[in-house]
Amino acid sequence: MAEELIKKTLILDILDILKHHSDVDHTLSQKDIEQILESEYGVTADRKAIKRNLDALQNKYSRLIKCGKIIKRSRLNKETGECEDNDLMSDFYYDSIFTDGELQLLIESVIASEFIPYNHGKELITKLSGLRSKYFSSKVRSITRLSLNKTKNQQLFLSIELLDEAIRKNKKISFKYIEYGTDKKEHPKKRKDGTIREYVVSPYKMAIKGGQFYLICNYEKYDDIANYRVDRLRDISILSEKTRPFETLNGSNGRKIDLEQYMSEHLYMFTSDLVRVQLRIPKDMISDIIDMFGFDVSFWNETSETVEVSVSANEKSIIQFAKCYAPDVMVLSPLRISKQIREELESTVRRYTEELK
Repeated sequence: MAEELIKKTLILDILDILKHHSDVDHTLSQKDIEQILESEYGVTADRKAIKRNLDALQNKYSRLIKCGKIIKRSRLNKETGECEDNDLMSDFYYDSIFTDGELQLLIESVIASEFIPYNHGKELITKLSGLRSKYFSSKVRSITRLSLNKTKNQQLFLSIELLDEAIRKNKKISFKYIEYGTDKKEHPKKRKDGTIREYVVSPYKMAIKGGQFYLICNYEKYDDIANYRVDRLRDISILSEKTRPFETLNGSNGRKIDLEQYMSEHLYMFTSDLVRVQLRIPKDMISDIIDMFGFDVSFWNETSETVEVSVSANEKSIIQFAKCYAPDVMVLSPLRISKQIREELESTVRRYTEELK
């Protein structure tokens, strides 16, 4: 039994060595593995035992355990007097399912996200780095670029698991929603009478927008769609009551939720009615428009400098978009939206004029 356990331990140790000490540019011979086993694992094994385990690993994990080259050689069998082939395998390495570039992209995504707490982000980067060899880990300096100004919600991943469960089971949830005060501390949102507000919502999807993680849902007191920051949810509970069908809500246009379409229509995760809007934009913004609104856009009246475009978007989002990109972007219709934007911009100018007198 003890000998069998040692054999099982040896093959795991060799697999661990290949994972952390090798890649396509840093291969290992049987001799290298023997030395690492002894120096780092305190295990003594002869080359035959190492070769047997390498063969077993290659048979079981042929996709991951690679042999860089096979040296053909012959050996005289003293018993039969015949010359036998005895191939020597060398240059072993672990070929991870992720490339360096893929892992670097995942790590950069963790760094860019605003909703992952610093400690969790640091831990995730360490885990991702460990999926490649020590040579990849030594190249990853990005962990020092993690911002400390991230969410303080250490229960974020538990919240995500609870939300996912509620969505899968079509169950409503309750939670408290936190805001920051001037003291830079978190405070649960309260009613006018000072009591802490508890939200009951029907959850539909979770989505990332602008580096933040949102829950798309319906607050039971209203008939429209709401978006809440997942990192600001606290004390989440899954309720027994079934969720309200998404297609019955104002702003759904009677459709089930299509996340890709929903995100293209909600640039800033505001909630209001969907409208079809005609814009005039500079031609150098065409790529930006497609990035923001997707390919469900129409272009016409093209000149040397401008082009008109029709997009579908959430009304509040399009107003914010037009104000952010004024004067380059101009809303041509509906006219009521054009007038509202003009009034808000005029109000802004008046306020600046009065304050800066």
